[in-house]
Amino acid sequence: MKIRTIDWDKNSIKIIDQTKLPNEFNYIYLKDIKQLFAAIRSMKIRGAPALAAAGALGVVLAAYNIRRKKPGQFIKELLRVIDYLSTSRPTAVNLFWGLERMKKVIEANKNNKAEVLKSALLSEGRKIMQEDRIACRKMAKAGSRLIKNGDRVLTICNAGILATIDYGTALGVFYQAKKEKKQFRVFACETRPLLQGARLTTWELSKNHIDVTLICDSMAAVLMSEKKIDKIFVGADRIARNGDTANKVGTYNLAVLAKWHRIPFYVVAPLSSFDNNIKTGRDIPIEQRSCREITHSYFKKPIAPSGVKVFNPAFDVTGHELITAIITEKGILRFPDR
Repeated sequence: MKIRTIDWDKNSIKIIDQTKLPNEFNYIYLKDIKQLFAAIRSMKIRGAPALAAAGALGVVLAAYNIRRKKPGQFIKELLRVIDYLSTSRPTAVNLFWGLERMKKVIEANKNNKAEVLKSALLSEGRKIMQEDRIACRKMAKAGSRLIKNGDRVLTICNAGILATIDYGTALGVFYQAKKEKKQFRVFACETRPLLQGARLTTWELSKNHIDVTLICDSMAAVLMSEKKIDKIFVGADRIARNGDTANKVGTYNLAVLAKWHRIPFYVVAPLSSFDNNIKTGRDIPIEQRSCREITHSYFKKPIAPSGVKVFNPAFDVTGHELITAIITEKGILRFPDR
């Protein structure tokens, strides 16, 4: 399946509106920063590596939209945009990594004309996307070595094409294994609160002709106890210096269950997901999302009493001692620690 989650087209940011999947497949064009911010917050564009590209292209978009300002004002406005976009979502470090790279381009070109700076920003944005394509393929090849014929693997959330520029992280491993003609089955957790496993992962895998079975998040323990899961592959939105990882809420549950049932638990993530400024997972900021994402059936009909209290963290943290290995574009880090 050849799709592009995010791209620069017609001086706009072109994305797949992921809130419409699996019922509708639509590309939309984001023409200003407020539209991009709203798209990130509502998760029309999501996935840690894809957010790096979104942040980078957001700075490009701002540069193209700023009208006739003096060099100093032009740069000041771009830096304001970077600060603004950095408040869109707090957990995925890739977003901040992408914005920081654009800030360095601005600094390197602060004495150049606006057109030169615009060109440099667009070049860096495209470079970030190309690097992610390469990283995805390398992670896929490294991870596919861990899959054997007949394996039954489990994943949560969506760590595939829709979360990256190209192949995906955890799902990229599956795509490579299929390319190598390995026979295996995938179980996908529905993934609360936005049902990204049900809506996105099963859609992706089905389109790529991979055998996938959807389960509710709470059913994973049953599968493991019945010895129907051989390995678990998940993505990560941020990895602390000691190897603790933050991923979609429910990942920690799977890691604890995997440890008890002696099932290998693999995290697949690019180096841009590593945050050396954070010592442990306790320091990773966890995004709290709207209660409506839980109280209403995909934001429409209520499925809980009006006014009920809701706790809705988008992510949880898995300690490094529960992780068998982290698969990166540089290879496999087994039993990760500081």
